[in-house]
Amino acid sequence: MQWACLLLPQLALDAVLRQHPAPDQPLVLVTGPMQRRVLHAVNPAARALGLRPGQSIAAAQALGGNFAMTEFDPEAAARARALLAAWAYRFSSQVSTDFAHALVLEVGHSRNLFGPWPCLQQRLHDELVELGFRHRIVAAPNPHAARVLANVHDGLALDDNTLLAGLGALPVERAGLDRDTADALARMGLRRLRQVFALPRDTLARRFPESVLAQLDALRGQPAPPLRYYRPPDRFDQRIEFEQEIESSQALLFPLRRLSADLAAFLAGRDGGVQRFSLLLEHERCADSEVVVGLLAAQRDPAMLFELGRGRLEQASVPAPVRGLRLVAEELPAFVPAGRDLFDPRPQQAVPWQQLRERLRARLGDEAVQGLALHGDHRPELAWRAQADVSHVDTSRPRPGWLLPHPVPLRDPAPRVLAGPERIESGWWDDNDVRRDYYLVETANGQRAWAWRPVGGHGPFMLHGWFA
Repeated sequence: MQWACLLLPQLALDAVLRQHPAPDQPLVLVTGPMQRRVLHAVNPAARALGLRPGQSIAAAQALGGNFAMTEFDPEAAARARALLAAWAYRFSSQVSTDFAHALVLEVGHSRNLFGPWPCLQQRLHDELVELGFRHRIVAAPNPHAARVLANVHDGLALDDNTLLAGLGALPVERAGLDRDTADALARMGLRRLRQVFALPRDTLARRFPESVLAQLDALRGQPAPPLRYYRPPDRFDQRIEFEQEIESSQALLFPLRRLSADLAAFLAGRDGGVQRFSLLLEHERCADSEVVVGLLAAQRDPAMLFELGRGRLEQASVPAPVRGLRLVAEELPAFVPAGRDLFDPRPQQAVPWQQLRERLRARLGDEAVQGLALHGDHRPELAWRAQADVSHVDTSRPRPGWLLPHPVPLRDPAPRVLAGPERIESGWWDDNDVRRDYYLVETANGQRAWAWRPVGGHGPFMLHGWFA
């Protein structure tokens, strides 16, 4: 197994910036009692003014410059992490929020679908950037190691052979140990985790509680308490509150675009999209108004959801200035990874083709899943064309589901001919003549193959495809 950790070091600030119309302007989150308000987090523009987390508001204002202040909201950060956990089911059937400020997901089984780790890491990075969250990504053989390695590294990927060396290079104070334990180890002259690993176990047991030894064992892949996997709710409900009242529906398009993108991310772990959702316009001096968006077909593309919501919103009358916008979707498709395997191979849980098609589209994107249509060319290698509609494939002639890029010799001493020959003579117009007799054959292992011989020949078969 291989686990990826997505560390979200500025989650609370990113949750605000991604909904802010001017995220590049100086902005800070403030917290603390009224007698001593301090800066909790600052964006890059505010940091350029000299502002730092932990400063008092008075000290920050003394530095000069204009900056916006927003109250630090732990619940908003928790909602943002829950949204990302639902989105992460696009890549894995095991997603956990047990570690602070991070998500961990099992990606070893996902590489067959998304490609090797560098490709999967790049896709995770690109989508997190698009969603508006700063992050660091690390992969390791167990989730505990991935989490602590993300404290120091970004883009690192370790396997079983390199795990101990990578962990050993970590500074003790960045190894995820509590502050008292890290300070005690530092007073003993231990600066790197490799020095701690080298100590006799009984020496550590005399100085530290059992929980510290269990934590060190978990980093090295020893048995640890199982993680709790996040289960997304069966209802999507997101809200954006405005700093001032909005009277024009055009000004609502920016928050609508963000909410539509969040809804699309939330649907990542589900087979299909939504056919109905509601936009709730919150007013101060009258009851909230509702705009219902009903679709002819299920949708999950963020651009399409935005355009459909925009069309309904522009047609609706706004009875009063708007202080907040909510998007609510309750009629959602089923959550897929309840069985902990996105593509369960067991026959009793076989997935219908239409459901599998939508699942692949949700993971890989609509452009990556296309149907096949017969093209007007008798040569098999040129007879198929991709088409956007994958609901129907012409099966009037028996053709294999898996066509090899190039014919290869059929490695079977005595295949049994089930049908054929079907003669194909074509290609004279482009100097790529083909003259073959095709057969449906069964191998000694019971597999059905599509193979050919030269016209009139009795030589060995050339394998061109496999039937399911």
